[in-house]
Amino acid sequence: MSGIVFYKTKNIDRIKEFYISKIGMEIWLEQADCIILQHGNMLIGFCSRQETETGGIIAFFYKNTDQVYDMYKKLRLAAQAEPTVNEKYKIYHFFARDPDDRTIEFQTFLHQVPPTTDPQQAQLDF
Repeated sequence: MSGIVFYKTKNIDRIKEFYISKIGMEIWLEQADCIILQHGNMLIGFCSRQETETGGIIAFFYKNTDQVYDMYKKLRLAAQAEPTVNEKYKIYHFFARDPDDRTIEFQTFLHQVPPTTDPQQAQLDF
């Protein structure tokens, strides 16, 4: 099973540019007034609307602390603080804001985690 989380935005062009150029997401699908972006196994949709949704946190995770720190260097101006270790969740992370003022998090797990993709469902067949 796969899924997509959608957010309303008044600034779809700015959001598209940010997530592609700063985060490194790729276009998965473009529709009339929505764009769906992909980062690994995560799909996020942004739809042009009269209001912007900023609730929740979009969290990106990486294989190691160096990759998280590299993202921090790219997003230093949008970051809320430098990356730190969170002992409770055993992660290394930092928070930033996207152009809609939505909270985004960049993290790596400091312990073993299960795989994120079922190889039998990695490709959608229609």
